Amino acid sequence: MDKRTFLQTAAVLIGGGAVVPFWGCTPRVPARTNWAGNLTYSTNQLYRPETVEEVQEVVRRAARVRPLGSRHCFNTIADSQHAQLSLELLPHEITFNEGTVSVPGSMRYGELIPILNEQGVALHNLASLPHISVAGACATATHGSGITNGNLATAVQRMEIVNAAGELVSLSRETDGQRFAGAVVGLGSLGVVTRVTLKTEPSYDVRQYVYLDVPLDSVGQYFNDILARAYSVSIFTDWQTTESTQIWIKERADQVIEPIEPELFGGQLADRKVHPVLALSAEACTEQMGAVGPWHALLPHFKMEFTPSSGEELQTEFFVARENAPAVAEVLRGMSDQLNPLLMISEVRSIKADDLWMSTAYGRDSVAFHFTWYQDWEGLQALLPTLEEALSPFDIRPHWGKNFGMEPAVLRSRYEKLNDFRALVNEFDPSGKFRNAFTQRYLFG
Repeated sequence: MDKRTFLQTAAVLIGGGAVVPFWGCTPRVPARTNWAGNLTYSTNQLYRPETVEEVQEVVRRAARVRPLGSRHCFNTIADSQHAQLSLELLPHEITFNEGTVSVPGSMRYGELIPILNEQGVALHNLASLPHISVAGACATATHGSGITNGNLATAVQRMEIVNAAGELVSLSRETDGQRFAGAVVGLGSLGVVTRVTLKTEPSYDVRQYVYLDVPLDSVGQYFNDILARAYSVSIFTDWQTTESTQIWIKERADQVIEPIEPELFGGQLADRKVHPVLALSAEACTEQMGAVGPWHALLPHFKMEFTPSSGEELQTEFFVARENAPAVAEVLRGMSDQLNPLLMISEVRSIKADDLWMSTAYGRDSVAFHFTWYQDWEGLQALLPTLEEALSPFDIRPHWGKNFGMEPAVLRSRYEKLNDFRALVNEFDPSGKFRNAFTQRYLFG
């Protein structure tokens, strides 16, 4: 389809959403939801351009529009009362250079990583599931684990953004310094990220194994030792029972590998593949029990070919400075009776500090406390103020794409570069074309 045809095409229903000309009315079409199904988007007007030029034209003509990624956010950060723009129909053109790979922003990690592996290169880390888009993950500071590993956004070396005027702007770490540091975790506020260049390294193998029945006393006593045990480590627990508490260890085969002990930190080496929620089937999980495989096959918890959901769920995550993490763990253990009616499982991971202004790990080595909840929004709304108040002494930062109840003024106080970020946003979007209710409330107030 050429640009003229795209702009003149009447609204059609594609994939449950409407592709409409920017001057058209929103047709009556089935409502669209996010991945978890807990949020119905406020607009059925969805643009799905097929070229960057079409993206520019849509943005240039639109009064208000919001970028939409893989729909994995649990809150309204990607919502719009007006229109959304998805890049899912843009061609997947991938360019390799020495030490980098350039990809369309809409590409999902699960689609990219086998291609990287074929070229003998890898990324430094991956999130727990590979189904998320590159641009969306970086824009919200999504992360994996490892005390030496920054979040996924720290791999970005260059990005191309369509600003509010419809201009294609390039920013790079090498040439744009602080402006680049402000733009990478952009929260969809600077424009539509059409292309991202990521840092790569030679491909490597990973070995994964799990310990079960880890005493919570051991988690508290050896907290830092556990997270430093390997390249990437996750602790799963309900903060109440030994039976729920697991340690997932992912070692790089090209680094020093510790012997696989039959017992570690009081836990027992798993003799079977398990799911983080033990009652659920482990079929969708990546291989364990000392399995060695390519980085992309074992760094995530879930395989690309499976839907990683345990059903309808909600998610919350709070980031604290690493030195405060053991104390946070003790607070959560003391709250387990309040948490468990809603809590499916909690995961603890570590993230290296970075210089990205709106990153949840900006300026501090961090530990993330993640909560997967049963989908009871009314109950979670009642619980979140209590949970956040209990953790408030630790200057928590919530994950930008998950559920939280923090007051906007408190959230804004956690980001020392917020005023600089606002100025950068105003440079790219002086009229507020990309703003929505979420960003207006939490960023601009």
